[in-house]
Amino acid sequence: MNDRSNRNSPSDPKVYPDPLFKGIALFTPGGDLVYCIDPQKRVRWHLQLCAVLQDLLVLPELPHFLVPCYTATIDRWIDPKTQAVQTSAEACPFVLRHQALLNAVFEMGDFTWQVAPHSEDLCDLMLMTTYQHQFPQLWQNHDLVVRFETVEPQTQVEGDDRPNLAWSPRQQAQTAQGYVLRLFVSGHSAATERILQNLHQLLEKSLQQPYTLKVVDIYKHPDLAEADQVAATPTLVKAWPLPVRRMVGDLNDANKILRVLATVEQVEP
Repeated sequence: MNDRSNRNSPSDPKVYPDPLFKGIALFTPGGDLVYCIDPQKRVRWHLQLCAVLQDLLVLPELPHFLVPCYTATIDRWIDPKTQAVQTSAEACPFVLRHQALLNAVFEMGDFTWQVAPHSEDLCDLMLMTTYQHQFPQLWQNHDLVVRFETVEPQTQVEGDDRPNLAWSPRQQAQTAQGYVLRLFVSGHSAATERILQNLHQLLEKSLQQPYTLKVVDIYKHPDLAEADQVAATPTLVKAWPLPVRRMVGDLNDANKILRVLATVEQVEP
């Protein structure tokens, strides 16, 4: 395939066969990749992609330190003078070796990516390796290629024109299989400890796949509760695999929990 950045004719400015979009990719030092494509060019998603990695690789916190050094961005737009599709694609030095993969996920043929401006102080290799003991999963290769896309929420606050986006998995590699669960609680209590103990025993006994169970205190993280549409506690959210399912209130019914976990979206071959 050849670079498609200038296939439109200036004499026909109304026909644009090539998609116009912004895309961002976030790599790990081990070579795993999460990325997003937004035809609306509304926002940049560095922190959201960090959150994706945190969930999928069960990290203790957001790997925000990856953002300056392990990112790649691409923008396709119409040149107002020539009416031709133009492409700007930049990758940080640590991820330039992944150009073939970037071209594959963004459907760019054999496009040549440019070196993105970066701070040598922030992207010092020795400095980056100081995070390895805390985030060893990031230095392992899980053969992970995940596309996340924005989806419009069902409701929007009137008068608020800020981006209001949710995130949902689009595709995952084989090693990304498993469950992503979130337990929303109101503070730490003996009741919370009992719920956690019962859930842990049930999941260890019944699930045949890896799982992540994240405990979220709604008093400390009301934004996360809002993002997952949690209105009461305790609430167990099955965020992955799709569809998202919630169980509110009494979490002592093991059969009901297992029915929620067993609800999986059927994907056509």
